[in-house]
Amino acid sequence: MAKTLVIGGSGFLGSHVADILTTKGHEVYIYDIEKSKYLSSSQKMIVGDILDKKLIDKSVSKVDYVYHFAAVADIKEAKDNPIESARFNIIGTLNILEAIKNINKNIKFYQASSSEMYGGKSEEKLNEESKFDPKSPYAAAKVFSHDLTKVYRESYGMFCASGILFNHESPFRGETFVTRKISRAVGRIHMGLQSKLTLGNLDAKRDWGFAGDYVDGMYKILDYSKAEDWVIATGNAHSVEDFAKKAFNIVDKNYEDHIETSERYLRPNEVNYLLGDPSKANDLLNWESSTSFDELIKLMVENDIEIATKEKMLLDNGLIKPTWENPIID
Repeated sequence: MAKTLVIGGSGFLGSHVADILTTKGHEVYIYDIEKSKYLSSSQKMIVGDILDKKLIDKSVSKVDYVYHFAAVADIKEAKDNPIESARFNIIGTLNILEAIKNINKNIKFYQASSSEMYGGKSEEKLNEESKFDPKSPYAAAKVFSHDLTKVYRESYGMFCASGILFNHESPFRGETFVTRKISRAVGRIHMGLQSKLTLGNLDAKRDWGFAGDYVDGMYKILDYSKAEDWVIATGNAHSVEDFAKKAFNIVDKNYEDHIETSERYLRPNEVNYLLGDPSKANDLLNWESSTSFDELIKLMVENDIEIATKEKMLLDNGLIKPTWENPIID
């Protein structure tokens, strides 16, 4: 039985990967700073900091595969705490790579790279050879970790592969991310709990795909015959305004009646356009995104309508107080 360590396995994407690997018969160890609320009975939990070199070494020594997702992924948090986030996002990766190099070079390593590394300056399809131009401390740290992965692959003959994932969403996406912020607001507005939603740049365009599809892509990356860099994307870009319009259409509402914009939600160095070219993954991994943009939005909105329905019931019974943005009910 293959043994796999999922670092950052309590988070959004790591928990998806841990579950898929478990269904494929892997013995899964989840490594994270806090216990996973999604932990299944067959998965093993290792609670620890990615900067704890001794614990990383001990954990890596148990396994055949390592998926690395641990990072300060929130752009605002990385901007507000650049030194701490850089330590976490860079030294953490280095700790894992060193552990594999010193313990067992046959361990296969997956690095979660990011489309944010490209910077979004020009409107073009981005592939594995496209130039990186990071616009945030988070993106700069991801470039460093991506390059480290390549260095260890080429210098030490290790199986170190990077998946450059473009925006991947699901109903479990964190609520600080714009897609989930929109779907949560749509659910609450539909249930009469909220009246307005404030966003930043409505014109920003992203290549949004379903996280479940991307998990399959990551699995295929480590199952491929050699370690390389791979773009995982849909090949289609949509604006924040497009996402909002379609989300509100699901509940028969005009998004313009409910959305306001504010400069406080604008980035200091805006990433305007990110579009991936997944041709390499399509051709060599036989992978492609199977969930459409409309289907993704429908999944998220329907999930958040269910949550808002439960919130309304609790609110009506005085069991909670409204904490979301611009509530109708005081």
